[in-house]
Amino acid sequence: MLETSARLLRLLSLLQAHREWSGAELAERLGVTARTVRRDVDRLRDLGYPVNASPGTGGGYQLGAGAELPPLLLDDDEAVAVAVGLRTAAGQGIEGIGETSVRALAKLEQVLPARLRRRVSALNDYTVPMLRSFRPSPVDPAVLTELAHLCRDGERLRFEYRGHDGAVSRRTVEPHRLVCTEYRWYLVAWDLDREDWRTFRVDRVTPRPPHGPRCAPRTPPAEDLAAYVSEGVSRRVYARQAAVRLLVPHAEAAERVSPSAGTLEPDGPDTCVLRAGAASLDAMVVHLMMTGLPFEVLEPAALTGAIRAARDRLDAALARGGPDDRDERSGRDGTARGGGAVPEP
Repeated sequence: MLETSARLLRLLSLLQAHREWSGAELAERLGVTARTVRRDVDRLRDLGYPVNASPGTGGGYQLGAGAELPPLLLDDDEAVAVAVGLRTAAGQGIEGIGETSVRALAKLEQVLPARLRRRVSALNDYTVPMLRSFRPSPVDPAVLTELAHLCRDGERLRFEYRGHDGAVSRRTVEPHRLVCTEYRWYLVAWDLDREDWRTFRVDRVTPRPPHGPRCAPRTPPAEDLAAYVSEGVSRRVYARQAAVRLLVPHAEAAERVSPSAGTLEPDGPDTCVLRAGAASLDAMVVHLMMTGLPFEVLEPAALTGAIRAARDRLDAALARGGPDDRDERSGRDGTARGGGAVPEP
């Protein structure tokens, strides 16, 4: 009995891991006969798990969405709460749990009954989150889960991609992983037309099914995909690149410099090296000043000239005079600036 129960759990795990399995593949994985696989599938159906079967040589087994919630040790309200929480985390890139929430949501939505999916959609459609003022284009959680499915199942993805200039192109890729930063989601994929690895912003991706076929796994472009994406979005896409030594420890700099703004390398106990890109050296100067950290230029030498030019412009502005900034810093009447509706206690 224990052996049978363990095999059923293993079978369920396999069905969740891929979109479709043939009976022969499942039998080989489980070390049983095809007849035993058919009996175990029937047992899962008796337990409420919706396992679909397609006949023929190209057929197989697939975990589908059923009329009743399978025994996940969750009642309806708990299942809705979990799905809403996962969608919130996935759509807003909560640090440390974003990618995990997408994978979990992809599994849950496979078996979530239609009545519960409607409740989850209603909560998401009619809830307005209060977010920070800087918020890039939001990512549709449905697109995230679709991309997660294709990464998991190793299927080709067809989509329209909107570039930074607004131009739309058709792309066919072999998706590998989703990577989230503080503000955005990115898809790392092998571009079949360009025969190279590419990083795509997910908020610019519009899937265009049908997808597939399945593709063989490729060696990823880097062992650390987060660092690979960080380098790509903060350096490789820009015309000018620079390296500066920050005169603070690496841990302190990491609190002020986002992975999407540059890459940090330890450089002894009290300094680190920041490598970043910008559209121009003037923009690089502004970027460095906004970190609020002391630094020295390593390369290029022209960056030192851009800093001097910015200093001269600021000195000239101060020499021309203007209102004293002391009142602006403290507030003329000593009170905080701002306003708005007062929330209920």
